[in-house]
Amino acid sequence: MTQSTLLETSIDSINSSADFSSDRFDRYVMNTYARFPIAIEKGKGCRLWDTEGKEYLDFVAGIATCTLGHAHPASIEAVSQQIQKLHHVSNLYYIPEQGELAEWLVERSCADRVFFCNSGAEANEAAIKLVRKYAHTVLDFVEQPIIITAKSSFHGRTMATMTATGQPKYHKGFEPLVDGFAYVPYNDITAIEDAIADLDEGTYRRVAAIMLEPLQGEGGVRPGDLDYFLRLRKICDENNILLVFDEVQTGVGRTGKLWGHENLGVEPDIFTSAKGLAGGIPIGAMLCKESCAVFEPGNHASTFGGNPFACGASLAVLKTLESENILHNVEARGEQLRVKLRAIASEYSNLFTEVRGWGLINGLVLRSDLDIKSIDLVKAAMDEGLLLAPAGTQVLRFVPPLIVSEAEIDEAAAILERAIAKVSS
Repeated sequence: MTQSTLLETSIDSINSSADFSSDRFDRYVMNTYARFPIAIEKGKGCRLWDTEGKEYLDFVAGIATCTLGHAHPASIEAVSQQIQKLHHVSNLYYIPEQGELAEWLVERSCADRVFFCNSGAEANEAAIKLVRKYAHTVLDFVEQPIIITAKSSFHGRTMATMTATGQPKYHKGFEPLVDGFAYVPYNDITAIEDAIADLDEGTYRRVAAIMLEPLQGEGGVRPGDLDYFLRLRKICDENNILLVFDEVQTGVGRTGKLWGHENLGVEPDIFTSAKGLAGGIPIGAMLCKESCAVFEPGNHASTFGGNPFACGASLAVLKTLESENILHNVEARGEQLRVKLRAIASEYSNLFTEVRGWGLINGLVLRSDLDIKSIDLVKAAMDEGLLLAPAGTQVLRFVPPLIVSEAEIDEAAAILERAIAKVSS
């Protein structure tokens, strides 16, 4: 078969995939998503096109994942070069790209060590395992270590991260859950203090870590309170408790800072990253300080974690983020978006109560006494050509690519107003 024939076969295969019907899809794919009735075929920048040729302004970005948008030249060049050079060998050997990525992350964070995996759930799973190993080997815990997490949190879909998630709806049907977790209200320091006192009663201390999101994403785009997190860091220091931040959604510039916790002025002992780390190529990372880097060979592993392809893609995203000063754009466009959303919330005060968020992760909050839910607005906006995602039933979430332009923010606001008018009428 000639190279020309191979190319034609490849193109035919792509076209065949684009024509794959939803009925055929549903026949073969496990029914784990309530998918919207569109099939995305291609993207460029902050735009997507479905298989019918309809154009959408993308303010979902793969759920806060496509850092540089779609088909960015830096990503195209990086993945094209890497796939021709080396894409996978396993962690039995040194991987130069992995080492370079780890160095980049450590030099720009409070961490000293990095463990690479494939997703946010895996990164949080690694953090949970590290906490338990630390509790048993450094703190000499006899009883089971307890990790305190927040109500309305979201940490993943594995058994441990699902249990860490403080939302009972994700637990239902998967009992028995993993032992070792306790839940408190978010941004409530008294609840933290009471939980530690209750759980540490008796001879042996039991609280090994507190694991929180600097801003709750799936839980309704709820930013952490500055005073709460400052006091939390002090409590952890005084009680020899590890502070763990889930930065799967807030990391890699999403909030206007490289790491979400920088908005709070506190450093964690452990934090995780994933979604935006390689701009859409699967990768996850668990980062920690040297003082709690207690994993040894054989304690934890990942076949695909940190392979040359994913790390090469991630390095391209991070270097572009830095060289093009994209964090400045995140801050400017985020403020522009919040001004627009506040104006909309004021105009439709019968529907909305507030706007909240940091950088380019923002939520428009619906009144709780309405029949209209966030999903209704998501569908209406989609019909008008704007892709949004819900964050629970009452919050409309805005997480565009970090390269979004001033004109695209204005366009999104105009489309949203049309959608709201349609739903409210």
